[in-house]
Amino acid sequence: MNLDDMLIHPQGLDVLVMGLGINGGGLAVTRYFAERGARVTVTDLGTEERLRPSLEKLSDLDIRYVLGRHEETDFDRADLVVKNPGVRRDSPFLKRSRCVCTDIQIFLAQCTNPVYAVTGSKGKSSTVSALHQMLVRHFPGALLGGNITRSPLEFIDRLDGTSPVVLELSSWQLGDLDPPQLLRARGAAVTNLYHDHMNYYTSMDEYAQDKVRIFAGQQKEDWAFVNLDNPWGSFFAEKVRGQLCVFSMKGRLSHPRAAASAYYHHQRGYLEWKGRKVAVVPEDRRAIGLANDWALLFAAAMATCAGVPPDLVRLSAAEFSGIPHRMELCHQWRGVRFINDTAATIPEASTVSYSSVKGRVHWITGGTDKNLNLEPLEKLAREPASLLLMEGSATSRMIEVFERKGWKIKGLYRDFEKALRDLRDELREGDTVLMSPGAASFELFKNEFDRGESFMRSCRSVYEE
Repeated sequence: MNLDDMLIHPQGLDVLVMGLGINGGGLAVTRYFAERGARVTVTDLGTEERLRPSLEKLSDLDIRYVLGRHEETDFDRADLVVKNPGVRRDSPFLKRSRCVCTDIQIFLAQCTNPVYAVTGSKGKSSTVSALHQMLVRHFPGALLGGNITRSPLEFIDRLDGTSPVVLELSSWQLGDLDPPQLLRARGAAVTNLYHDHMNYYTSMDEYAQDKVRIFAGQQKEDWAFVNLDNPWGSFFAEKVRGQLCVFSMKGRLSHPRAAASAYYHHQRGYLEWKGRKVAVVPEDRRAIGLANDWALLFAAAMATCAGVPPDLVRLSAAEFSGIPHRMELCHQWRGVRFINDTAATIPEASTVSYSSVKGRVHWITGGTDKNLNLEPLEKLAREPASLLLMEGSATSRMIEVFERKGWKIKGLYRDFEKALRDLRDELREGDTVLMSPGAASFELFKNEFDRGESFMRSCRSVYEE
């Protein structure tokens, strides 16, 4: 039996799911195989207590669990191993496996719907969320999944062959595709590339090579979207196989291979293509911050090229309010705004968020290191009204940067409630409290989402009306 047959008709197979997790991907693939007659074993280094939310959702299925460890014999006897994207490809357990795949590979092997895929170091989730919102106005059956914590296997039985499918894809998910041409994206975007995941990759070049696989299956009539303001933009533009659309915040840019250009002018987003100029992002819009400006421009250009009328694109762009945990206005108190930006897990993202907020900013930052590039912090000129640092391995390096700049530091803090209480006497009407960590979360929190939820709870607790 070849791989495609195993993925589509797994009845009777021994399937090992490596990495259940708590964010949905492992759940969907486990249910997919169990409901189709496979004998499923789930193995995860997490404990039963940590994984309880996922285990409860699978309680109706007959599944064998190996938790807190991996057993070599499970990998030896499995007909098929399905790996979580976060599992390193050089894992010695995977080397023992006869056949390895991922939930994205299983989905793409069966999907005949048009696919619109987005990758990048930052901005992926905001872009796909805005894009899906725009597509649904014209294609009511449009679907959204991938790295945005919803496996596309959750809706594989709803595929109709025509409705657009939007996929957010991480570098790991793209790197796991075998062959990469399995993804044929009618529209494929790389939002940016920043110094990230260097605890996983050996170099930025290796990281970029996984990202560029998003274009591998495209044909000449497909669209590719690339940010030329990013230092890696030209690299990606040269790898495009289809029609190239280039992006910039600096006005219209040209490229020898570009068939279209997307840009902002006087706070409005435009797309120039097919000999015409179309306004796709209105000046008045709900989403705040530069990161959302970028996401809306990418989404609007992709939606327009997918056939959504420009008036519907503009309407959707105006109404898009962002996504949870990314420049999320989560609380207001006596004229002070509280913004949850926990998804800014690298300094490049955090400094963009900080710089895009006008007026007095009280900045809560710091966290866990993952071989971060702190140069963006060095380049900041404006000192925040208050600088509060959370404990973490990255924070100790950040302190050196801030001290060289002569900035006054408050902290270190282990919880947001104490930090927010220490701020109370400094807040004025019109101020913004921005939690944008520029680092990972694992020393104090389960993950970045847990960090964001903790911040929002603390805001409501400390600053109740």
